Amino acid sequence: MPSPHNPAAEFHNKAAHAHEAAAAAHDKGDHLTAHELSRQAHEYSIKAFEYSKAASANFKASKE
Repeated sequence: MPSPHNPAAEFHNKAAHAHEAAAAAHDKGDHLTAHELSRQAHEYSIKAFEYSKAASANFKASKE
């Protein structure tokens, strides 16, 4: 059975990758790409947080 934490972990990994790609683009002087990748990383982080919050709420509800 897949863990309810898998989607959160996947979005955390996507955010980390986007942050690394943004840093690389910034180092190359491609600031527009870096900005877009940073925005994307932020969106992934928000989704990861939402999935983490939902998994936590489901866990708490299952213990009641």
